[in-house]
Amino acid sequence: MKIIPLSEGAFTVDATKKFVPFNKIEDDLQQRARGSLLVEIQPFAVITANDIIVIDTGLGFNMPDGTLQIHQNLLNNGIGPLEVTKVLMSHLHKDHAGGLYKHDDMLKQKFLSFPNATYYMHKDEMDFAFKKGAPSYDIADFTDLQNSDQVVFLEESQGKIDGYIRYEVTGAHSPCHQVFWIEEEGQTVFFGGDVAPQLQQMKNKFIAKYDFDGRKCMELRQQWWERGEREKWTFLFYHDIKTPVFEF
Repeated sequence: MKIIPLSEGAFTVDATKKFVPFNKIEDDLQQRARGSLLVEIQPFAVITANDIIVIDTGLGFNMPDGTLQIHQNLLNNGIGPLEVTKVLMSHLHKDHAGGLYKHDDMLKQKFLSFPNATYYMHKDEMDFAFKKGAPSYDIADFTDLQNSDQVVFLEESQGKIDGYIRYEVTGAHSPCHQVFWIEEEGQTVFFGGDVAPQLQQMKNKFIAKYDFDGRKCMELRQQWWERGEREKWTFLFYHDIKTPVFEF
């Protein structure tokens, strides 16, 4: 498998859930609102024998020329948006689901960002997003997702997609958050979403106030880290500035 981090850059986020770009050389974290967290926004592309997979879709920001940033990041790596065959969604918080659609302001229309892909998300997460709403969820696009024949709503707590992608609902970060294992030719790639967002959190006991169940997050991270070391997993970290990919 080939793994391509699709970094959208560093941002700070506080209780307002607004993601503000952060220049790691010029900006001072202490000048941001109290309690601001510094995070990377980093979807991934994983190329397997049969698929080009995108895992989570970023913030949905555009480049200065109007190109969707996740599209440009893929193009920079020789992959066109039309080539993506699967999109896996850990959850639907706006920093993970903002790039589900490409909005064309001139035409006043929106299009699924990956027209030839099948999107996989959990039905319970969608239902919860409609209940919860802003500021964590931007549900303006979600009604269209419910009616799209490109979307597969997973309903079990765990299962397989095409025989080689495993998913499991963990909750912990949000009530219906899910994680993925992609397994091919003896290699296991693990994406823990926002339950396991950074390498440092895997190595230390850490309970975050922003998680739905911080203690469960901590316990799951410990379990995955120990198992990943035994089984030689490759970890993908969505919010890690320094280490997007870690291999044992």
